[in-house]
Parts: sequence; C-alpha cells; structure tokens
Amino acid sequence: MAHQQAYQIAAPFVKWAGGKRQIISELRAHIPDSFGTYYEPFVGGGAMAFSILADNARTPCSLSDLNSDLIITYVTVRDRVEELISSLRVHERNYAQDPRAYYYATRASAPRTQVAKAARLLFLNKTCFNGLYRVNSNGQFNVPMGRYTNPNIVNADALRSASRILRSRRISIKCADFTAVLRTARRGDFVYFDPPYQPASRTASFTSYTSMDFGAQDLARLAETCNKLSERGCYVLVSNSDTRNVHATFDADWSVGRLRAKRAINSVGSSRNGHSELLIQNY
Repeated sequence: MAHQQAYQIAAPFVKWAGGKRQIISELRAHIPDSFGTYYEPFVGGGAMAFSILADNARTPCSLSDLNSDLIITYVTVRDRVEELISSLRVHERNYAQDPRAYYYATRASAPRTQVAKAARLLFLNKTCFNGLYRVNSNGQFNVPMGRYTNPNIVNADALRSASRILRSRRISIKCADFTAVLRTARRGDFVYFDPPYQPASRTASFTSYTSMDFGAQDLARLAETCNKLSERGCYVLVSNSDTRNVHATFDADWSVGRLRAKRAINSVGSSRNGHSELLIQNY
C-alpha cells in the first residue's frame, strides 16, 4: 500500500514552457477510456504522464523528447536520485552565499557527468526567470536569473516520488525525434503530442527548447505523423496554439476544440491569462 501511495503523490519535478500542470484536469477529460501503451513524444514536465500513472501505476508508457539534457535528467531521477539530491544541496548552499554570481557561473558551466548535468538543469530551472528553458542556436542555455527570495532548489520528496514511479519496467525514457513513435505505436495505443507551440503573434515566438526551432515544416511533419498514427488505429491528441496555420495543418477528419490556458513564460504578468489553446484529436 505504501508503494501505491508513492505513485499517487508523484508529480512533475521540472517546470517546462507550455507545461500542462495547470490545465491537467481539463486535459484528463480527453483521455480515452481505455488504451494500450501511452506515448508522450514531447514529454517536457510530464504532467499528463504523471497524471495517467497516478490512476494506474502499471500503465505502459513511452516517454521521449529531443532535448538530451531533459532526458538525462529523467534518467538520473530514475536511476541515481540520491546522488542528484546531494548535488542539488551543494548548488543550494553555493547559491545562498552569492545568488547572482553563482547563477551566472552555473549557467556558463558545461558539466560532463550525468548527475552534474541533471543537477545543473534542475538548479537553473528553479532559479531562472519563470522556470523557462531556452537555448540559443549553439545550444547554450541563455535565460536570465529570476527574482526569487527562497527558491525550492532541493525538492527531495518530489524527486524521490518521481524516481519510484519512473523505475517501472513498463516505462521507457528515450531521447528521440517525435516521429520515432511510428516505430512501435500500435492500434489502441494513446499518443499525446505537446510540441513547442506555433507563435500566436510576432512577439510571442518561443519554439527554442532545443538548439533547433520547431517551425512550420516541423508542424507539417507532426500532422503527417498524426495522420499515419490515426490510420494505424491509435488514439491521437495534440495540443497547440490557436492559430490559423495550426488549424490549416489538420484536415476535417480531426476534431478541434479549445480551452483557456495560462502561459507562465510571458514576461508581462497580465499577458499570461486568457490564452486559447487548441486540442486536436481523432476520437
């Protein structure tokens, strides 16, 4: 029973641009009643995955992302969580002595070990502006320091809970392009795509969570992948911004709905509310 309780409290351990934690209750209404394996090819913070696993810890899951640092962090949380917690405590102590200097020194660093890489990502995620992960064309993290009085750098309980759930043999974690789902997804599986959103305006462009933008050609590749999965008999759900090009990319065979969402990465607090997002599905 204690093991099951650990699954129930597991939740995202990293904040990610476009994360679904705040709207997970609305998204849950769109989960198929029954399905085989759950696929999330843009796992990000994994809010949907953790929610599904909270219902049934034995659900087979394939979690992937093209961001190698993020996937390294997931694997480290799964396999080496105590070492990771210890490394984060070192970051916490050093940050307390001189927050600004230590933040920018860590941002400029390039650790080589698995645990150090994961600890750096989580430290920066907890202390940077709005928890935004963004890299430049060279793959260098370039988000400025956030304004925090006492950031929660070491959330040991959350990390241990996530570690317990991710250790399931039914869960795979991979660094891969989203099209890799086509290799293994079968009829009756459920695939949820939450890619970097298409810009809703000229000033709202954020598609760089890897060193490569997710542009119009990638959106077209995504739609092609979705169509192939639909023809195969998979349940497919897609989140994206409410824009004309997203509408135009998916044909009339797809059901398109809207929900209201708060976007936490906007630099102007008043501009984070009231955004409309699309939910595109084939069931």
